[in-house]
Order: sequence, then C-alpha cells, then structure tokens
Amino acid sequence: MISIPKEMKDQMIGKIQAYFQDERDEEIGELGADLLLDVFMKELGPYYYNQGIADAKALMEERWVTVEEDIEALKRSTGGGRYR
Repeated sequence: MISIPKEMKDQMIGKIQAYFQDERDEEIGELGADLLLDVFMKELGPYYYNQGIADAKALMEERWVTVEEDIEALKRSTGGGRYR
C-alpha cells in the first residue's frame, strides 16, 4: 500500500467524516473514517493507480508523435548536391 503523508491522510479522514455528516446525517469517528479510508485505498486504489498509468501512457504516446515529427524535421536533404 502506498504511503500518504499524515497531513494529507488527516485531510482525507476529515472529508470522509464530513461526507457522512452532510450526506448521510451520520457521525463517524476518526478511527472509523481511518479504517474506511484504508479499505478504500486497498480495494479501490489500484483502479485509480492503473487509470493514472493509462493516462500517463496516452500522454507519452501523444508526445512521442511530436518528438518523431521534430526529429524528422531535422533531417537534411540528400539530393541536389554538387555530385549528384
């Protein structure tokens, strides 16, 4: 499982608590929200991670096309010289 800085994890726990209060009119303690966050991270995290990898791959493929075009543009003409 990935390591999340404490400050960020505390913010995430707070958001889970706020969601339960605002949307479900239920109060969830810090421990409950922390355990729920752990479940989300273990069970759902890989889906988000894999989507991030797919997005990065698509971006790199898109950028690679531009790099190939730039490299092709660097080629010099081989015809029309003095010793045809």
